[in-house]
Amino acid sequence: MTWPSPSHLQISPAPTLSNGSLSCSRRQVFWWRLVKSTVPQLPQAAPVGYVAVMLALVASMGGFIFGYDTGQISDILLMSDFKLRFAHCNTAGDASTCEFSRVREGLIVSLLSIGTLIGALIGASIADFFGRRNAMSLECAIFIAGVIIQVTAFTSWVQIMVGRFISGLGVGGLSAAVPVYQAETAPPQIRGAMTATYQLFITFGILVAYLISFGTREMHGSGSWRTVVAIGIIWALVLGIGIQFMPESPRWLASRNRMEEAKFALARARQVRVDDIHANNLLDREIEGIRQNAEYERKIRAGWLECFSPQRKTLYRTLLGMSLQCLQQLTGANYFFYYGATIFQSVGISDSYVTQIILGSVNFGCTFGGLYVMERFGRRRPLIIGGLWQSAWLFVFAGAGTGGDPEHRKSTGTLMIVAACFFILGFATTWAPGIWILIGETFPTRTRAKQGALSTASNWLWNFLLAFFTPFIVSSIGFSYGFVFAGCNLLGAAVVYFFLYESSGLSLEAVDIMYQDPTCKPWNSRQWAPEGYSSREEFETRTNEENDSGVLSSTTDQDAKGVSDEKRLSPPEHEDQSARI
Repeated sequence: MTWPSPSHLQISPAPTLSNGSLSCSRRQVFWWRLVKSTVPQLPQAAPVGYVAVMLALVASMGGFIFGYDTGQISDILLMSDFKLRFAHCNTAGDASTCEFSRVREGLIVSLLSIGTLIGALIGASIADFFGRRNAMSLECAIFIAGVIIQVTAFTSWVQIMVGRFISGLGVGGLSAAVPVYQAETAPPQIRGAMTATYQLFITFGILVAYLISFGTREMHGSGSWRTVVAIGIIWALVLGIGIQFMPESPRWLASRNRMEEAKFALARARQVRVDDIHANNLLDREIEGIRQNAEYERKIRAGWLECFSPQRKTLYRTLLGMSLQCLQQLTGANYFFYYGATIFQSVGISDSYVTQIILGSVNFGCTFGGLYVMERFGRRRPLIIGGLWQSAWLFVFAGAGTGGDPEHRKSTGTLMIVAACFFILGFATTWAPGIWILIGETFPTRTRAKQGALSTASNWLWNFLLAFFTPFIVSSIGFSYGFVFAGCNLLGAAVVYFFLYESSGLSLEAVDIMYQDPTCKPWNSRQWAPEGYSSREEFETRTNEENDSGVLSSTTDQDAKGVSDEKRLSPPEHEDQSARI
């Protein structure tokens, strides 16, 4: 299959059979190349194997688990049996008299985040030692253990809290391993979209949790909430088992000097037949770049302290990743996802479960747009515009909540719901997928897992702080809390403009070189290109042409290629540099 061109006019790829083998004569090859050469402004992406798509989907189940665990707690806190068992009740057996104290509610909600914070930090070492796939399977087992502890709780709210903490260890490890695995394995031309599927599955998990909670809320007894929690085991089994059928990260294998395995793993991800592995020019060039980069990085001891080294802008990128993950939490999205049901009860909505489903549907549906936006418009521009858009709608939300009487005026409550939906539209298409993409592609290979873990830990730390302190803050300032988030969104847009480099369209090795280039600044980084190329567009176009040539050259006779094609598709200059890229 091929990734569709954003243009309305597309050039068909070379005719192939379903197994990827070439089914064309030399004359067809000639005409296909001639047609492509007449439309240079419409670069065609390289063919992408189904394995590359499948590994993105399977690995993204880690995001689904994260979203499902996040979405379920908001509704579970309102279920009668859960309140009778774990809340403080003035009248025994009467759920309407049961309320959670702010401390108890905050701990039940937020201990998941403490677990994920620790899990993200530990997960980096686990992923580096055991490999990306085995690490994910181990972390799924930890998550299942936490779910079992929660499901077997009867009257102890502490057991629920501990179970969520242990589940959080697994979720945190997955949040560190999955984006790195996807970025290291995905073809460069769809790396952003494939990494963004992690966020897509987070939103899908949140929506599914809302829907299941909606379906079980009328069940009698503990089945209303135990069912919701226990179903999480299914998602962990899908990921823990399914990921073992996917290829290991070729860059992790190269870092262990297992180059032959790395080449076969890369070939699987690019859907190159076994017979063609050693004759595919594109594959040879990509694996050579990975090998050279791995050899260089093996010479440098890459411990945790290396993440804070000012050399090669490593410290810069560590702080940038941690800041972006912090600011993603401070957008205010989890304010709605964790406490949405409670928020919309307070504005007079009779069935807050339905409102949660509406918000979850908007979040999930708009994330599909985020996959396109982050590939089509790069990383910087969507994040800047998204920050401004989100800020504007949070000002509307907070202004309506503080200036009106949402509990007794239906129009005010409706305006707040509309503002929340438009806020989530902006978040789902920009900041939600964009930050996870950047975590996978901003850091150098030698410290990528550790820097990704530090960045993800920053996300979970602020996730915990918001989840725990939100009940206290809301009780003090009410809907004015929205003004705080609005200001944080403006800060996020400024951080992106002044500090984030544009990494779309580049290989991971080229991104590393760009950050080290003293002549490149964040605000003009979109024009940066590797040495030997006049522009980013030329680099992307030539890379795509070479990709297409690589597919053809592995399946046609040597005399069909011709000397002129070899010259046209060879790197322009500086062979050593471009080989690394």
